[in-house]
Amino acid sequence: MEGHIGSISSAVFSPDGKLVASASEDKTVRLWDTSIGKQCGVLKGYTWAVSLAEFSSDGKLVVSASKDKTVRLWDTATGKQCGVLEGHTDWVTSAVFSPNGKLVASASFDKTVRLWDTSTGNQSAVLSGHTRWVHSAVFSPDGKLVASASEGKTVRL
Repeated sequence: MEGHIGSISSAVFSPDGKLVASASEDKTVRLWDTSIGKQCGVLKGYTWAVSLAEFSSDGKLVVSASKDKTVRLWDTATGKQCGVLEGHTDWVTSAVFSPNGKLVASASFDKTVRLWDTSTGNQSAVLSGHTRWVHSAVFSPDGKLVASASEGKTVRL
């Protein structure tokens, strides 16, 4: 599957395996139909490279993170942007949905993890304490805890 004009930073399958989302330095996320191996959507709006894309557990949304300091939500059926989550002060390295899809956790070079309400786009918490940039964040299977990993060789809950 070809179409990006920049390096690809991540690729992930939808929960049902019917789509792949790929994030790229070309400032886009592309959706690919796995049954035919063809592109079926280009998600645009970033002003800098896209670090990562992830699907919600029901496959209806994609969350993506960028060097432009934003996190964006996309409707997979329409390809339309349905939220821009702003608040990080540096490159956003990752973003992930909670198991129930109601929250997104985003990690950043600004040494924080931020939690966002997916229905409103509002920031619900800032988790700080890392002394170096944060690589990633992940929810526990029950969605009650967030773990984050940083360049400072620490994992925080």
